[in-house]
Amino acid sequence: MASRAGPRATGTDGSDFRHRERVAEHYQMSVSLKSEIKKLIYMQVALWLLVAAQMCVAHFKWLPHDQVAMPYQWEYPYLLSIIPSLFGLLSFPRNNISYLVISMISTGLFSVAPLIYGSMEMFPMAQQLYRHGKAYRFIFGFSAVSVMYLLVVIAVQVHGWQLYYSKKLLDSWFTSTQEKKKK
Repeated sequence: MASRAGPRATGTDGSDFRHRERVAEHYQMSVSLKSEIKKLIYMQVALWLLVAAQMCVAHFKWLPHDQVAMPYQWEYPYLLSIIPSLFGLLSFPRNNISYLVISMISTGLFSVAPLIYGSMEMFPMAQQLYRHGKAYRFIFGFSAVSVMYLLVVIAVQVHGWQLYYSKKLLDSWFTSTQEKKKK
């Protein structure tokens, strides 16, 4: 035991630290993965807010039609992508495996599927823009298809990393659960 004023305890040279307990690796991994997933969820919420804002501005006609175009069809189901984020955040406090699995499945259903559909829906307009330089929808002077494809690319990356880290976190939690069952 260390002493501030007295001599070092007899029989120790300071190399007896190896026997001390350490935090298990899966607990360390769980904390770091939760942090990464939270960052990705906050990025997803920011993307969701952009889509929701664009839809509100277009539907309530707060700006003229030539400033903000009406939303594409895929944007409506994409608004449901907030649900997996909430389940993901709810799974963290008590390492709730069920909520994390629901979050992962619903991310595919409510987030990735609308993005795939959206990229297919916008492809003819992107092709027309590329070949002929004609765009008919605009968002603040930019081609709506270009802006929305940029959003799709970013969202696919965010959701992809979120699913990847969630799978690693799920594996970490399963390791922890299996170790508890063995004891």
